[in-house]
Amino acid sequence: MSFRIGYRTLKTAVGAGLAVAIAQGLNLDFYGSAAIITILCISVTRRDSLKVSWARVVSCIIGMMISGVLFEVIGYQPWTLALIMILFIPIVVKLKMNEGIATSSVIILHLYTVGNMSLALIFNELLIIIIGVGIALLMNLYMPNSDQALRMYHKEIEEHFKTILHELSVYLRYGESEWEGKEIPETVDLLQQAKNLALRNIHNHILRYDDQYYYYFKMREKQFEILERLMPYVSQIHQTVSQSETVADFMEELSNSVSPANRVPYFLERIRSMRAGFEEMPLPKTREEFEVRSSLVYILHELEEYLHIKDRLWNHADKKKL
Repeated sequence: MSFRIGYRTLKTAVGAGLAVAIAQGLNLDFYGSAAIITILCISVTRRDSLKVSWARVVSCIIGMMISGVLFEVIGYQPWTLALIMILFIPIVVKLKMNEGIATSSVIILHLYTVGNMSLALIFNELLIIIIGVGIALLMNLYMPNSDQALRMYHKEIEEHFKTILHELSVYLRYGESEWEGKEIPETVDLLQQAKNLALRNIHNHILRYDDQYYYYFKMREKQFEILERLMPYVSQIHQTVSQSETVADFMEELSNSVSPANRVPYFLERIRSMRAGFEEMPLPKTREEFEVRSSLVYILHELEEYLHIKDRLWNHADKKKL
């Protein structure tokens, strides 16, 4: 059994230690709570960390205000604490700051434990909050660079697309194939993992919205859906006709051109040329030939949409540059 310490575990441990050291060094009461706040505020991404930290600070202030008033008016009793929670939790939920409930509860319990409101106690609690949240934000400044992993997903997905298109062209050409199709479920998993990582990468950029990888993987996901729709139609073509060779050649060329480069206009022109050629050919003589041609026309239609999906990605990228 392997034992591995992740970067987030390391950040949490170091951050908790720093928070306690600073709070204890300042002789604050309940200094251990600074570590709890730090642990709760360390998130997977920088944006999430900022959002969670803001929610915890605001909710703590709201909790201190409500509890300070009610404790002084009603008294430091268990039922007062219950009443505070009944009022406090719905307010925080309404403000969509649910993350702050646990942290605020710790601060409210501090006030209850002391049993007396004072400026010194309020200042003590504010410092604990600032130290805990501040250390968490400092720890979250470091996030591992995901560019290399994203490039790896990019490359693997393109290789799978090449294989799938190539094998479809082989089946169209010969009416049979020894392909086992393992790239299909593998591509599904790769696309999901790549999208998740790309989304996390977006949330790790605060001053810029770097979404090029995410849109690229979304584009490939939509193209993959088209390839999945094509497969039943390709598998139904057992009789080879001259048009099958033409479409097979096209798919083979498309397979060799899977890349980030935009060759969409060239391939769209190829499709228009093939359609024009099909229309000039003699009408099918048998029902089987008619069904084959119908399937090939549908395949061309789907491949055209496959190309348009990529074209839309390029248009999106161009607009982002303006």
